[in-house]
Amino acid sequence: MTTSTALLSVCDVTRRFGSLRAVDGLSFDIAEGEIVGLLGPNGSGKTTMMNLVSGALKPDAGTIRLAGSDIAGLPPNRIARQGIARTFQLVRVLPSMNCLDNVKAGLGFGAQPTWGATADSKAEGLLERVGMAHRRLTLGKDLTYMDQKRLELARALALQPRLLLLDEWLAGLNPSELVEAIELLRKVRGEGVTMVMVEHVMDAIRSLCDRCVIMNAGAKIAEGMPAEALAEPEVVRAYLGDDADA
Repeated sequence: MTTSTALLSVCDVTRRFGSLRAVDGLSFDIAEGEIVGLLGPNGSGKTTMMNLVSGALKPDAGTIRLAGSDIAGLPPNRIARQGIARTFQLVRVLPSMNCLDNVKAGLGFGAQPTWGATADSKAEGLLERVGMAHRRLTLGKDLTYMDQKRLELARALALQPRLLLLDEWLAGLNPSELVEAIELLRKVRGEGVTMVMVEHVMDAIRSLCDRCVIMNAGAKIAEGMPAEALAEPEVVRAYLGDDADA
């Protein structure tokens, strides 16, 4: 679907690596306030699509618009200033810096860069927002895995994003951490942040997402509410193989 009121509009986007079409004519829209799951088996092109939206890669064809403005091919710093932040499959905190300074690093790259005492205050507020105020002076390398995830989220939120891209942010968490993380994302959504989630934790997808866009071999094979989209025969075959409906 394509609407003029979409916060993010991806239209016929293609990205090739040699003869491989990692993303193949993909189109979808994200409305303001939604959480949308970008799903598919490993190698289906999900992270490539996230890299195209965030500016780490340039599309070979198609358009990507944020609130109507074309962002396809812009460098990541310009896209961040326009309102898109992301997390990564492998957590990327600054290990030799404390949590406060990690978040302050993010505050310098948003639409309204912040420095000095104002940055200190905002960073403390962001750490409190993700439940990390008590770790403000802890070095990144000394955090637990869950707390590194919280810190990466706080640094992404420091950009004051209109759209937050979460690339397997829930991966590797134990069951109790997963419950905490889902509640944290609900809180962030309640504060007005729109999200796209690449995720394999289906309980979280069903719990958090309004809609899913499901990819296989670079192309979209289904779109809709999680329960309906995940039950599509082509989606089942993509995840389980051709024997799934035998």
